[in-house]
Amino acid sequence: FKSDQARIVNGKLVLEKPQGLKANWQPIKLSEKPFDYPTGTMSFYRVRDRYYVAIPYKIPKDRFEVKKKTGKATGVDINVGHFNYEDGQLLIIPKSLTKIYSKIKHYQKQLAKKRTVNGRIKGAQSKKYLKTRIKLQASYQRAQNIQTDLMHKFTTELVNNYDQIAIEDLGVKGMLMSHVASKGMHRSMFGLFRKLLTYKCEWYGKELIIANKLYPSTQRCAACGLVKKGDEKITLQGNKKHGTKHNEFVCYNP
Repeated sequence: FKSDQARIVNGKLVLEKPQGLKANWQPIKLSEKPFDYPTGTMSFYRVRDRYYVAIPYKIPKDRFEVKKKTGKATGVDINVGHFNYEDGQLLIIPKSLTKIYSKIKHYQKQLAKKRTVNGRIKGAQSKKYLKTRIKLQASYQRAQNIQTDLMHKFTTELVNNYDQIAIEDLGVKGMLMSHVASKGMHRSMFGLFRKLLTYKCEWYGKELIIANKLYPSTQRCAACGLVKKGDEKITLQGNKKHGTKHNEFVCYNP
C-alpha cells in the first residue's frame, strides 16, 4: 500500500494512526539512517515475510554529484551468464550464486516429495513442509540480493569510467518465451541492467546509446563497412569456410 501521511521524525518512521485506536502509536525504527530531505509518497510492501518501505526523497539537483568527463566510450555485449565490455568481463552468475541455485533445486525437490503422499498431493501445511518452504524463500531472496548488488556496482562502474555507453536493444520478453534459454536469461537480469543503467546515465549526464537489434553489427566490418553474406557469415559455430571462431572477425574485402 501507499501513504502520503507517513513521515520521518527523529530518524524513525511514523505512520498515520488508525481511527478509533486508543493504544499508544509507536514510531518504527529503520534499518538504515534516513536522509535529511523532504519525502514524498511512501510505498510499503511485503517480500517473503519481510516488510519494506520505499522512501522517495526530494533532493535538489545541485546536490547531485557531477561525474568527471573521461572521454572514453564502451559497448556492453550482453550474454547469458556474463557481460563483456571494454575493460573486461562481469560474471552475472558467480560461484556463490551457483551454490545457492543448487540449494534452491534441492529444496524444490524436497517440497515436491513432501506434498505427494501415495500419489496424492498432501502435507502442504505440515511443519516439515513449512520449514523447507522458508529455507527455499530465504535462498531465493539471497540470490536476488547478490545479483542486484552486482548490477548496481557494475552500472555505477560504467557511469564512472565512460561518457558513452552502448548496449543492444534486446527483445527480452520474446527471448524469455524460449524454454531452452529462459531460465539463464531470467537469472542474467537483462531488464534490470538496462533499467539501472538508464536512470544512472540520466542522473550523471552520461550518454546511453541503444543499438538497433536488427543492425548487422556481427557481420559488418568496422573498417570498410563490408557486410558478410552467404557462406562468409559468422554463426555461433564460427565460419566453417575459413575456420574462424564465433568471436573472430576477419575481413576478406580486397
